[in-house]
Amino acid sequence: MDIVRILIAILLPPLGVFLQVGIGLQFWVNILLTILGYIPGIIHAIYIILKYK
Repeated sequence: MDIVRILIAILLPPLGVFLQVGIGLQFWVNILLTILGYIPGIIHAIYIILKYK
């Protein structure tokens, strides 16, 4: 299941974070990072998916 979330995080980083932790601080941080730059949003999303198993 983590593979699917990682693929979703690459395509749409906030959705990957939402699927892992729901709407919370990490979700909003990821939206901000994605707005500021797509790559930081992807890195943060993958980090969250791997951290919160």
